[in-house]
Amino acid sequence: MGTTYAALDERLSSLDTDGYLLDADGEDSNQYYLSGYHAPDRFITLYSAHGVVLLMSGLEYTRAKTDSSADEVRKLSEFEYATNVEAFGPTEGRIRSLVDFLAAYDIDSVAVPETFPTGVADGLREFGIAVVADAEDTIDTIRAVKTDEEIEHIRTAQKANEAAVRTVEALLTDATIDGEFLYYEGEKLTSEFARTAVEKTLIDHGCSLDDSIIACGPDSARAHERGSGPLRAHTNITVDIFPKHNATGYNADMTRTFVKGEPSEQVTEWYELTYDAYRAALDTVRAGVTGEDVHDAVCDVYEAAGYPTLRTDESTEDGFFHSTGHGVGLDVHEAPRIGLGGEELKAGHVITIEPGLYEQGVGGVRIEDLVVVTEDGYENLTEYHTDLVID
Repeated sequence: MGTTYAALDERLSSLDTDGYLLDADGEDSNQYYLSGYHAPDRFITLYSAHGVVLLMSGLEYTRAKTDSSADEVRKLSEFEYATNVEAFGPTEGRIRSLVDFLAAYDIDSVAVPETFPTGVADGLREFGIAVVADAEDTIDTIRAVKTDEEIEHIRTAQKANEAAVRTVEALLTDATIDGEFLYYEGEKLTSEFARTAVEKTLIDHGCSLDDSIIACGPDSARAHERGSGPLRAHTNITVDIFPKHNATGYNADMTRTFVKGEPSEQVTEWYELTYDAYRAALDTVRAGVTGEDVHDAVCDVYEAAGYPTLRTDESTEDGFFHSTGHGVGLDVHEAPRIGLGGEELKAGHVITIEPGLYEQGVGGVRIEDLVVVTEDGYENLTEYHTDLVID
């Protein structure tokens, strides 16, 4: 956390503020990153010259003292306004307690992320505390560069992810073709059935997910369409899974496109071009280039073959209509951006490379790996084949 503290100190100095304040629950990645604590309810984290201090409800206080990474944990009830509900009500009482808490650490001004609650910010200002929005989202930028430990957490999550993709591939391998549909154990194989199998595999590997994409044919052209109904033979099936590891909170992300049977000439062409774009992107990745540089390498491949990209047509819904990738960590989508306007890559960034080609109403293909940026290239955290056809 030394790097975190140094970067936060620099930002506080540039904003001329005494501390950095977070008010969110443990699902907020910046809150979890700075406090090292997960709670379902909102709590306060203050970073200042006194270190990291948490302000917790009585319900969370004892666990936070042992489980968090904070230098100090304070209980909300230490501050009399919090318990004087009759006089002030719970909202103002909490604000007054927070003001007293800040005063205990000589804090007259705080920097806050842009997601900080507006009502709390206004309440603090009414009591003379200066609240300054951190438009640069400093903690987001800091946590984009991963430590060796964080990289191992993501690697573990990606191994679980590969097991989930392998589950889908096994279903497709065992499926039989009858007409246009795939059948598994005598029943039509559906996106829903495959998605349930994915969820069970991830549970067995200590992971969970809010959703996954198993989209066939026209559904696969809609990028984040989760897919539904029967899976078809000889048709592109996009499998995009992005789980979170329950123990560490770190995410993974991976996409493969499969065809059970004989792919059409169109899908074969799309896939071969997408593989070339995927390789071009990987060949570009290294510290010092920008996310836009990597995205440009993908666009060059597609545009040379006559397909539109957002670089040539910002309103296109076909061709390559999304960015090449994004950062992954405590959030499945975080900095840096691998697309138009993408910032300079640094060693330790963990990013996706996920080019794709699409035609609305027809279908699409996508390949996605998860890699760590290094000084002279990348380390691929994904060890899974990129074959299109499943016999």
